[in-house]
Amino acid sequence: MSGSEFVEWIASLPVGVALRRSALLYLLINAAHILAIGLLIGAIVPLDLRLLGLVGNAPIAVVGPYLSRAAAVGLALAIVTGLCLFSVRPAAYLGNPAFLTKLALLALGVLNALSVRVSTAWSQAVASGATLLRLRIQALASLILWLGALLAGRWIGFVA
Repeated sequence: MSGSEFVEWIASLPVGVALRRSALLYLLINAAHILAIGLLIGAIVPLDLRLLGLVGNAPIAVVGPYLSRAAAVGLALAIVTGLCLFSVRPAAYLGNPAFLTKLALLALGVLNALSVRVSTAWSQAVASGATLLRLRIQALASLILWLGALLAGRWIGFVA
């Protein structure tokens, strides 16, 4: 299957057809995507700021697991709703540098989050509250990547 055939196949999926035919359905999926992004960013930013030692002193053992799960739920919902929205105009999105930048930043954000989650530095922070330099660097990278993805997502509509 060639690239153009794959794009046409995505555009022909029932979800894309339904979203193109129904402004209300498109509105609801778009709103769900925004809500999911809000949940993701709303959980990631305070967690990263806490890991950096810039806000509060709530025990990481309390806020860390909760906020990381909330971020994971937000990410899962954002991916599902984002794929639905992508199916409406896949060729246009694949030709949009802002969209491609968003995808790259999302991929790096997910890889960084997975790296944090399996690290001994995360386990140590949850167990003792101590944040190693490596974890602080990853928290800073997380802030940059996720906020960059958010900005790139907003940029999509302004790039022709």
